[in-house]
Amino acid sequence: MRGEEAQVELGDLRRQDKIVLDRLRDKGEAWIVGGWVRDVLSSSVPNDIDIATNLRPDEVRAIFPRSIMVGEKFGTVIVRLDETEGDPYQCEVTTLREDGGYADGRRPENVIFGKEIQNDLDRRDFTINAMAIKLSGALVGESEPVGMLIDNHGGIADLENDVLKAVGDAQKRLGEDGLRVIRAFRFLEQGEGSLRKLDSDLSTAIVSNLGMLEKVSKERIWAEMRVILKGQNSEEIVEKMHEHGVLGKILPRISVNLRVCHCRDHLVNLALMCSSEMSSGTELAETLTESLKLSRSEAWVLSFLHGHRDLELDHSTSSVRRFMATLSDSNKKRILDYLTGLGIDTLQFHHTCQRTDELRAGNSPLIDGNLLSSLTGLEPGRKLGRLKDWLHRIQVVEDIDNRESLISLLGKLDWEESDYEEWPILTWP
Repeated sequence: MRGEEAQVELGDLRRQDKIVLDRLRDKGEAWIVGGWVRDVLSSSVPNDIDIATNLRPDEVRAIFPRSIMVGEKFGTVIVRLDETEGDPYQCEVTTLREDGGYADGRRPENVIFGKEIQNDLDRRDFTINAMAIKLSGALVGESEPVGMLIDNHGGIADLENDVLKAVGDAQKRLGEDGLRVIRAFRFLEQGEGSLRKLDSDLSTAIVSNLGMLEKVSKERIWAEMRVILKGQNSEEIVEKMHEHGVLGKILPRISVNLRVCHCRDHLVNLALMCSSEMSSGTELAETLTESLKLSRSEAWVLSFLHGHRDLELDHSTSSVRRFMATLSDSNKKRILDYLTGLGIDTLQFHHTCQRTDELRAGNSPLIDGNLLSSLTGLEPGRKLGRLKDWLHRIQVVEDIDNRESLISLLGKLDWEESDYEEWPILTWP
């Protein structure tokens, strides 16, 4: 099924997609390209549509005045519709291109806007991404729209054979753009326990072009890694990245642990990859932030998880209540997924959580600082704050649900003479 012989059903097109395609084709030509084509041919639910056109960016904006010119130099426009109902609609429309040289190993030196779809497909990275769908006739109002597949690089055959190949010469393709070195591993993912194979020429080219990763921004590398680590086959893909030397390039100071079981949370999986590191959680987070440009919240999660890699779970009701009170739902799941990935049995702890009722007074302290100051005569400061935390811990551990019961305990606590820095506070574990 090469050239324009294969008919493709377009029943997955949204109404807004059809509107954009019809309006573009009123003024020029437009094709469906990229991941949408790949997904439909793989019988997967397609992602947001990507459209190629022979119209220039200014001509696209003239048709869709609310467009966002995010990459006008490279021909990319985010098209928005005026009549969108419900969730705001937008799609990416890119003018056909014939790139100049890639002097910096990431962006083309110059971009020549093209007129032929085949020239545009010839410059793409992998065969399964180098297909397009040609359209005919109006789409809006058509109950069973169809298009014709354009595939001169064998993309459909490679999809059927579960193999990832470069378009043309693999060494040349990867030598043009360093991001393709890591994108190759993202496209190995097929979901449901299925993995594409790397073509031998592409595999060789990856090893030969590892230095190209130095030309790619750390933010873009992390964006690709996030997708990889969320996949159903991330464990196997990470192992292949390690075998090809990719992880050694993007995480040069990290000893990668491959003897772990991944989940579907990218931050948990990154922490599991780094779990053999002997550094503290804070130190690991700093290293990863430098290597991948993590956000502050991402770095906190990595520090939190790594700091508990040697944890022995306490299954007591007291521990579970503190667990419930101090962690967000997402971080509760993350720490248990992380420990499970390390091979720690979390089943009993999980069962204890299920059997433990929600705290009757909720997670917030019953006694605030003002009331506690009036009861004890303590001025606002660290000692008052530590006493408030101590009472909050007692409230949670004993599941106290009224202020009077908690106040009555003040007389039993040695808060006047003891060192407040040694008072217990509400933490987990």
